[in-house]
Amino acid sequence: MQPTLAALLALVGLPFLGAAVAPLVYRVIGERTAYFAAAVAAVSLALVGSLYGSHGSAALPWIPSYGVALAFYVDGLALLIGTLASGVGVLVFVYSAGYMHDEPGQAKYYATLLAFMGSMLGIAFAADLISLFVFWELTSVTSFLLIGHYRNTDASRYAARKSMLITVSGGLFLLVGLLLLSVVASSVPGVDSAFRLAGEGSILANAGAVVAALRAQGLFVPVLLLVGVGAATKSAQVPFHIWLPNAMEAPTPVSAFLHSATMVKAGVYLVGRFRPLLLTEEWTLVFGILGLLTMTVTAILAVGASDIKELLAYSTASHLGLIVAGYGMSGYLGAETGGFHILNHALFKAPLFLVAGIVAHEAGTRAIDTIGGLARDLPLTAAVTVVAGLGMAGVPPFNGFYSKEFLFDATYETAHHAVGHGGSPLWWLLPVVAVFGSIFTFLYSIRFVMLFFGDKPDALGEVHSPPAAMLVPALTLGAAALAVGLGGVANTFGVHTPLDAFVGRVIDSSVVASEAGGHTEFSYYLPDHVTPPVLMSAITIGVGAAAYPAFDRLRDGVRSIRSVDPLRPNWYYDGVVEALDQSTAIEYVQTGYLRTYASVLALALSALALSAYVAAGTALPTVTGIALEPALVVVLVVAVVGAVAVTAAESHISGVLTLSILGFMVAIFYILGNAPDLALTQLVVETLVLVIFVLVLDKLPAFYGETERLRAGRDALVSGAVGLTVGVTVLLSTARTPDDVIAQYFVANGGVPAEHGPVFADAGGGGNIVNVILVDFRAFDTMGEISVVAMAALSVITLVAMRNQGEGQ
Repeated sequence: MQPTLAALLALVGLPFLGAAVAPLVYRVIGERTAYFAAAVAAVSLALVGSLYGSHGSAALPWIPSYGVALAFYVDGLALLIGTLASGVGVLVFVYSAGYMHDEPGQAKYYATLLAFMGSMLGIAFAADLISLFVFWELTSVTSFLLIGHYRNTDASRYAARKSMLITVSGGLFLLVGLLLLSVVASSVPGVDSAFRLAGEGSILANAGAVVAALRAQGLFVPVLLLVGVGAATKSAQVPFHIWLPNAMEAPTPVSAFLHSATMVKAGVYLVGRFRPLLLTEEWTLVFGILGLLTMTVTAILAVGASDIKELLAYSTASHLGLIVAGYGMSGYLGAETGGFHILNHALFKAPLFLVAGIVAHEAGTRAIDTIGGLARDLPLTAAVTVVAGLGMAGVPPFNGFYSKEFLFDATYETAHHAVGHGGSPLWWLLPVVAVFGSIFTFLYSIRFVMLFFGDKPDALGEVHSPPAAMLVPALTLGAAALAVGLGGVANTFGVHTPLDAFVGRVIDSSVVASEAGGHTEFSYYLPDHVTPPVLMSAITIGVGAAAYPAFDRLRDGVRSIRSVDPLRPNWYYDGVVEALDQSTAIEYVQTGYLRTYASVLALALSALALSAYVAAGTALPTVTGIALEPALVVVLVVAVVGAVAVTAAESHISGVLTLSILGFMVAIFYILGNAPDLALTQLVVETLVLVIFVLVLDKLPAFYGETERLRAGRDALVSGAVGLTVGVTVLLSTARTPDDVIAQYFVANGGVPAEHGPVFADAGGGGNIVNVILVDFRAFDTMGEISVVAMAALSVITLVAMRNQGEGQ
């Protein structure tokens, strides 16, 4: 069944509409806005559910001349991510009702969280490269606001800035990769639109031809790496994992939503979406090694964590590495690993973040070394932790075990196939590293579970039960994780449940979206005989259980290693940012003065424009046969004299008057050039501006004062650069006269003498050529002219408002 454009627009647009009205709703119902946001998320979930059984694309033209559309595509992978984004969103909004009680900035919080959910749904269903990138960057912007929710704390501002710098920088790499891909795809037969990613006539539908074209132009590896950097920064892969632990400064519901189920899944979704296009040996080397490296390094760092949210943050990066590694493996096993663990990770990690919020909220601390024995006070929370924690550890029969088993199987089969076809024995490092990293995953998972068992520290005090709004979402997610795990047990004994059928259908369709061919029907169950993956799981659990009694020594060892500067997670980032902050260029640009920012911006734009002309090999037109009437010569000479006089003026009154001379000369120039309408407009605007300036001159200092030579030289440089750029642009834009002169069209269709012509009367509602052109056919141009006047007025108001702040401002 083909999805409808209306349903997809409603799905993606509803959260943004909810975000727009959330501040108004908060004024009316206050903290119960959480339930309004939950209702919006629930409707979004229902809309996602209505799309199950449909497949295909729908598009709304956006920029038709460039083939850009607001295009959406429905398949299993999109539905999987959309279900998680909206489904977990419902529970997180309900949880927020209890957690965010009496917290500041709730109106902005709910609006931003809804906008984030809409952005994530946009990423999941986007079928156009430009639309995908727009929604991709929207997740970065909204996450920046959510991570920096507590904007009065240094740690929150630091975390928000770090996440923004890393994810947005990665987005720029992704943008270049997408543009290169679109340029190559535009020349491939069968691709209807260079920007269409999925659907009929898209890049993915013609994957083989697109890859051949990329290789022919030597762009396959660059595109692969550029897309990889974009995905790695968003999904916190090594070495870009450093932003995720700091992002835990956000409120816990944000961590549960963004950093377990949704935002960080955007990167792995991108890997899964591009997998059918770019899956080659290079792909396996890049994403297989990247994923396993991230999985191992961040699992080791999680063992050394001292804060429960820090542990979960590193754990999230580790499991994202597992997903990336799965998608990096060849064959359908890799696609099954990635798709199934996206689901499992959301189901066990989101409740663990909610548990962390409950512990911090009720126990008043997040320090791992000061927490223990909480099961007596929080029995239901402890039950959720056991189910989700053992799933995270990969212990059978809990849900995380099955997708971990798929990873072991995928790495073993990839290595076996590569070595069997003459590859290096180093391929066997893939399964070895997978097991090694999983041992540390087991260790930190069991440590998190043990927060609820053992002796309760005396300093912990009395721990109260959490409110229902916080407990019910955690129980719901924990029950879903348990159900998926028990579904594998039921499958083992040949019992098939509706939930098992649903999970199988979702993962099966997501595998189809990420696998070019050779896929078999998805199923999962407990192993009933010894296989290499079973032995790998046994080694992981056995070694992990044997090493757990020495957990404290391992933790201390990890902490001591990570305290060494070159190995400290933030050492490189802090060093680079500090160097930039202390650099001469930053010190010169970031002065706090508007004139400095305007100067730098003007110079940068001029440099870019002139460089573009040079790079394009553009030559200036030859100017010949200029014959000016004496009157025009006089006007131009007076205009030049007026312009020079403005620079030499010593007071405001003389500067304004000489500037007006220049403006009036422009008006006379229009008159002599047979453009009386423009002359009239120029005279009116010039007169009004002159009157406005004269009225406020008494509020400004009488004289400009002395100007430093350095500043005068800088201003002259900026003015010269801007003048040169504008002059060159005018010469180039007016060098050729088109054969189809638009004036002839207007005269022919406006009637003579322009009274009630058919085109003008029907399209513009009038008969006067000049009036209709200005108001209708050149509406944006006229709006621009009005905007210039408005900006001039704002500038005058600003000068008046700042009159008492000193001349240095």
